[in-house]
Amino acid sequence: MTRPLRLVAVSGGLQRPSKAAALAEHLMGLIADAVPCEQRLVELGPLAPQLAGAVWRSQLPATVERELAAVEQADILVVATPVYRGAYTGLFKHFFDFIDQDALIDTPVLLAATGGSERHALMIDHQLRPLFSFFQARTLPLGVYATDKDFLNYRLQDAALLERATLAVQRALPLLALPRHARPDTAEELLAA
Repeated sequence: MTRPLRLVAVSGGLQRPSKAAALAEHLMGLIADAVPCEQRLVELGPLAPQLAGAVWRSQLPATVERELAAVEQADILVVATPVYRGAYTGLFKHFFDFIDQDALIDTPVLLAATGGSERHALMIDHQLRPLFSFFQARTLPLGVYATDKDFLNYRLQDAALLERATLAVQRALPLLALPRHARPDTAEELLAA
């Protein structure tokens, strides 16, 4: 019997409710409808006070460490961030600065972002894709970008966006089955390697 996939979404939104969190949850739901998954949403807004001032991972409290470990152990990762001044949030980058550089090798990552207008849509390819290329993650072919007008009460409501989200997941599904770089799941396996 195979275990369900660990599907983790990271929302770089600083507040709740958050359009980035809503987009991440929608994408997670689409993936979970297609493959058996254990879902977890990591929201960075509530972690901000615990991340502030930390330079080394050893300085982080256990609550943040658990979220970092969940991301590092994910079989599938969805990342969604608001666009601030043409890029992902500083908090989003600060969180990923603590991720082990080898933890996401070959991990499928669905990239998503939200912004005030369409002019920031290329942020997915110009900012997010290079970040996850550094981690040697497998960024999925289609990113999903949503603007404020695509939401109604923090729920996706634009038909074209909903269609793009569905297409992004459909195009990603064959890539989820590709073999991944072997990585230890436990500290004992890591020490034995």
